[in-house]
Amino acid sequence: MTVPELNPVMPPSRRALLTTALAAATVGAAGCGRRLNRHPTAAVRGLDFERLTSGFAALAARAAPGTFNLGVMTFDTLAVWCANQNRRFPMGGLVRAPVAAAALAEVDAGRLKLNDMITIRAVDLSPPPSRVNRAFPPGEDELRLPAADLIALAVQAADDTAADVITAHIGGPGAVTGWLRQHDIKDMRVDRYQREVQSDMFGVASFRAAWKDEAAWAAARTASPPEVREAAMARFLADPRDTTTAEASLSFLNLLSQGNLLSHASTDLLLRLMSTVSGPAPLGAGLPGRAALAHQSGRSATDLGFTPVTNDMGVVILPGGRRFAIAAFLAGSTATAGQRDALIAQAATLAVSALR
Repeated sequence: MTVPELNPVMPPSRRALLTTALAAATVGAAGCGRRLNRHPTAAVRGLDFERLTSGFAALAARAAPGTFNLGVMTFDTLAVWCANQNRRFPMGGLVRAPVAAAALAEVDAGRLKLNDMITIRAVDLSPPPSRVNRAFPPGEDELRLPAADLIALAVQAADDTAADVITAHIGGPGAVTGWLRQHDIKDMRVDRYQREVQSDMFGVASFRAAWKDEAAWAAARTASPPEVREAAMARFLADPRDTTTAEASLSFLNLLSQGNLLSHASTDLLLRLMSTVSGPAPLGAGLPGRAALAHQSGRSATDLGFTPVTNDMGVVILPGGRRFAIAAFLAGSTATAGQRDALIAQAATLAVSALR
């Protein structure tokens, strides 16, 4: 999600405290794992591993002191490469894609209808920016929206209130994780609502409706002393909850794209929503002209010059029709927003150049 940056400068001593929460990224050439690489020779047919490994090393060096990871998977040859297959990264806004998929699975099962009206109370609001928050009537106790609108707002508009409300409606974070496990997506986990994730990230009290607009939320985040916020961000980066690996993200994108997670109608709907996401698309900036991208990005606020989460994952269709999945993660960055986006764009360019 895109929120105002609070302070682009962090004193070196504070920066050191936070970066100790990040282990150095490991550059490996061995692919993401046997579960995805179904054909032993697929890697050499689909991707130039050496090009990816050497190109990624330069990107990872530029990302320091942040930690960078990249995964690429071709759909025609099932070639898979990851810089670090086991490293967990906080999902941030990426969680909205599996949340939407789990909700659409409920539609496919007949337990939820897209036109079902869902009640949103003031206590259900989550951090902004959120169109639901802006639409919430002043002085009123609740707002009602159809499930289809909540799913669309979560994916297209990075609306965490919409994502949290639809998550609660289908059984909570544990239900989303359970659905992922049913499809053998083992290393992507959803443990908390986004109102909890973001409160924990910045060391603030439980989110409240009074913080529903961006100015109030920014003020709430910066009300605590810097050392409290720094410690909270360090804990967040070391927390295994609400994390994923590159392999799990590629698996999710592959299964979704191949129609193995949802019905044809639900698959088409989710990919169309991911193709029309508003806001920055770092991966898209690194793709050739006329390439199509269905993606979900996630970015946290920046505090004290430190950005815990900048992620983007998606399915790419090149002009010639070739398809591949890509997932990029940047944790604990001290770079500017422009520099972070440029890094991910260059990772997408690298992935295209390595296709064989």
